[in-house]
Amino acid sequence: MYGTEPPELASRARLAAVSHLKDVFMKIKLAMTCVVFGALLGSAAAIADDAQSVGTSTTVFVKDSAITTKIKSKLAVDHLTSLGRIHVETDQNGMVWLTGTARSQDAIDQAVSIARNTEHVKSVHNDLTVRMDD
Repeated sequence: MYGTEPPELASRARLAAVSHLKDVFMKIKLAMTCVVFGALLGSAAAIADDAQSVGTSTTVFVKDSAITTKIKSKLAVDHLTSLGRIHVETDQNGMVWLTGTARSQDAIDQAVSIARNTEHVKSVHNDLTVRMDD
């Protein structure tokens, strides 16, 4: 059978085999392209999600630190931070925490008033205590 068939038939058989191999190769190539594209698309989606998270948290951090800086600057102008150890923390919702010590209740009241009157502050939590030996 092999080698004894007419040349025309052998030629068609080789052509069919080559054509079949090309079809298989194209299917494999298409499948590999889909796998690579899917992997890249999945990675891009994950990176985009991370970038969005970072952008949001960075914006929140900048806003929080801007509020904290404004309050600390105002406290320094009024010389309240030199009268005690007043620490200022701001969360992402504009809530301010005042912690530490001051030398008088008047200094504490003034620090709370400064914090409340600062732009973008929603509320102030006062955990300041009077301590004379600072």
